[in-house]
Amino acid sequence: MTRFSLPRRINSLALMTIAVCSACLLPPAVIAAPQKKASSSAVAEKNAAPNLEAFNSATDIPTLRTGNKGPAVARAQILLDRAWYSTGEIDGKYADNMQRMVRAYQSAHALKVTGTVTPETWQSLREDSAPLLVTYTVTDKDAAGPFEKTPPAMEDRAQMKALPYETLEEALAERFHSGQGYLRQLNAGRKLEAGSEIVVPNVSPVGKAPAGAASIEIVKSRHVLYVLDAKKRPIAGFPISIGNEKNDPLPVGDMAIKNEVRNPTFTYNPVLLKNAPRNAAKVDVAAGPNNPVGSIWMGLTKPHWGIHGTPNPTNVGHSETNGCIHMTNWDAERLSTLAKAGFKVSVSP
Repeated sequence: MTRFSLPRRINSLALMTIAVCSACLLPPAVIAAPQKKASSSAVAEKNAAPNLEAFNSATDIPTLRTGNKGPAVARAQILLDRAWYSTGEIDGKYADNMQRMVRAYQSAHALKVTGTVTPETWQSLREDSAPLLVTYTVTDKDAAGPFEKTPPAMEDRAQMKALPYETLEEALAERFHSGQGYLRQLNAGRKLEAGSEIVVPNVSPVGKAPAGAASIEIVKSRHVLYVLDAKKRPIAGFPISIGNEKNDPLPVGDMAIKNEVRNPTFTYNPVLLKNAPRNAAKVDVAAGPNNPVGSIWMGLTKPHWGIHGTPNPTNVGHSETNGCIHMTNWDAERLSTLAKAGFKVSVSP
């Protein structure tokens, strides 16, 4: 199977330092307790690995709603992801991100908006008939990394030459838009090492990029970013995390995309942070997927603010931040193929 990749549009600012807004970091208190990244040594899920052929050939169309779990949920998540309505991490769990994206997908496809995956929603999603799970052979390059533990303290991160993935499991999970726990579940009993054939969500046949992208709308209460066409109709949707109301709330109103930077370095400036330790120093953090702003930055006309990736995809849509608009790295990269400098960004409550 070919390696998953995304079209890239590289801004003339191929690499620059991003100064922290107030801030692009998770605070001590969030809506839901932030989940630590699962290490590759974590115990494998007890669920048996699914039969790939049975998973792909299933024709059942159960009505799915918040709280449901299992293969049918994962199938719907993969189809939504390929239709440009991302649920964040694919994990087989019907939670808030999925409910929001189902509603957005239904609205965009003239379906009754229920937030549940109805038979009519299944019929629309299944116009995409590509396999939902596929096999992938881990390459020597994949296994070689580099991999390195990300220290919690910014001054320690500033000593690193790059902020790479911590483990092979993390790298593969992000490439295939999957939660690390779900990747383990898909591959119970298999080792993640060079030469291993593993089962992964088939996210590479992403549907054709939606045409006519004209602006971005962010709905704070839903933790959702929509890409709109010229008639203000949603053509893509992504879960986001945003600043909390106590520290640096995302302002309601209009902004615009100012620039785009791939593989940004990051300036941690405690002066701009309300929660910074008293003796914290200003430092620069090198580029990499586990950089505090992830793999891409889209700067906004509000100083120090941007739409960007994150080293913690599990938290996206579920937690508050000290500022900025956080997306999974893969969703931020996909958004960058639709948006461009000058795009209007409207924020509603």
